[in-house]
Amino acid sequence: MNGRDPISATKHLHFSSFRAHITALSSPMAEPAPANDQTTLQNPPKDPPIPPLSKSAQKKLLKQQRLETKKAERKAAIKEHKQRELQRRRREWAEKMSSLPEEEQSKLLEGRRLAREERMAQRAKERGLKIERLARARELGQKIVVDLEFSDHMTGSEIHSLAQQIMYCYAVNGRTTSPAHLWLLGCKGEIGTQLQRVPGFDKWMIEKDDKSYIEVLQDQTENLVYLTADAETVLDELDPKSIYIIGGLVDRNRWKGITMKKANEQGIQTARLPIGSFLKMSSSQVLTVNQVFEILIKYLETKDWKTSFFQVIPSRKRSDAEVEEDSENEEQEDGHDQRKRICVEESSHDNKESIPA
Repeated sequence: MNGRDPISATKHLHFSSFRAHITALSSPMAEPAPANDQTTLQNPPKDPPIPPLSKSAQKKLLKQQRLETKKAERKAAIKEHKQRELQRRRREWAEKMSSLPEEEQSKLLEGRRLAREERMAQRAKERGLKIERLARARELGQKIVVDLEFSDHMTGSEIHSLAQQIMYCYAVNGRTTSPAHLWLLGCKGEIGTQLQRVPGFDKWMIEKDDKSYIEVLQDQTENLVYLTADAETVLDELDPKSIYIIGGLVDRNRWKGITMKKANEQGIQTARLPIGSFLKMSSSQVLTVNQVFEILIKYLETKDWKTSFFQVIPSRKRSDAEVEEDSENEEQEDGHDQRKRICVEESSHDNKESIPA
């Protein structure tokens, strides 16, 4: 047995095991082996359980989904109708041209060219008048500030939505006969990046700064009035000396009272629009940035709050009684959506032109 008796062999084996055990105890603790990637993929960490929605939240979500579906269907129907109309006009034009002699075709083409030039000249004239109105507004217009310091409180999609609302504000301001002097303050971070992507934003005839309104307007703080639905003071009329601030925040229901708190901490005045005096709302009186801005613009035009509210606030936000009182609400809302689309399209078109700032 290799010159060693069984007892000696057993003693040697026990001694070797004991020495190995002592060595392991005296050695520094080894790092745990890295987890196997395949095991990690097969057994990913579980997300925390999502709390169930309340019944009211479920109803609100379903209502929002229905509205989005209806809006998408209406948009698709409008697009399809436009395509059919375009094809029909092209077909009729081709048939008409083919039925005419060459001389008549030339006259028709010349008339069409002159009509196009006339339309272009009219658009150029309208753009010139728009530039004059906006330039005058920067000197004498009612000052309206959009506070853009809430980017940290919004998701990426909400910031994108806010940028679209601001684009609509500028388009509406350019079309009105009484434009305001628009200020975008706190214009930095993600909202600043989103706005820079808007064609022609650098040429907008407004004031914009990455500083807050408190910094930019520090010598006019006594004239600042933050518009918030939580204010006790009701706005009876617009004071030309006042500077009205609109909170640039999407989904205020999630941050209820945030603008009121900010204004109180800064020691500036607050006020709310007199919505309750003229119509009943079916839900919260919180409106989007562009709705508040357009209401102010309409009031500058008409000096009539009721007319301003009814022309701007969608019927879905009014109570059933208000909707029944105005039988043309649905048509008006569709017309409002159409005007909004036209405003944005015209703004994009105009921004491609060189507009002096």
